[in-house]
Amino acid sequence: MTPIRKVMLVDDEPDIRKLGEVSLRSVGKWQVVLCASGAEALSSAPTELPDLILMDVMMPGLDGPATLSGLRANPATRAIPVVFMTATCDAATVSSLVARGARGVIGKPFAPMTLPSRLVELLASTSES
Repeated sequence: MTPIRKVMLVDDEPDIRKLGEVSLRSVGKWQVVLCASGAEALSSAPTELPDLILMDVMMPGLDGPATLSGLRANPATRAIPVVFMTATCDAATVSSLVARGARGVIGKPFAPMTLPSRLVELLASTSES
């Protein structure tokens, strides 16, 4: 597994972006790139080239799954692992998102103190399979 140095956090809610940024910077010790929409993520991911994208599922305009499709269509961002965040964490939703290419799903609200370690676990477990 490639070490995580930079994470892109994509969420339309400013409070979630702020809480996630504090968690990923302070606890994870990672550089954080914030995006308020799927369209913003699609335009900045090819130049930022984060090691991981943490993205909300439900956003206005381009939702998370549509944004993931856009990322996969671009050779520069095709291989960047994506983990979704959603308040709907039932088995069917998780299976559907993983089938679309997500590396995992984290429930909202998330625990800021354990978010970085949870991301590391998800990437480690999916890279082994």
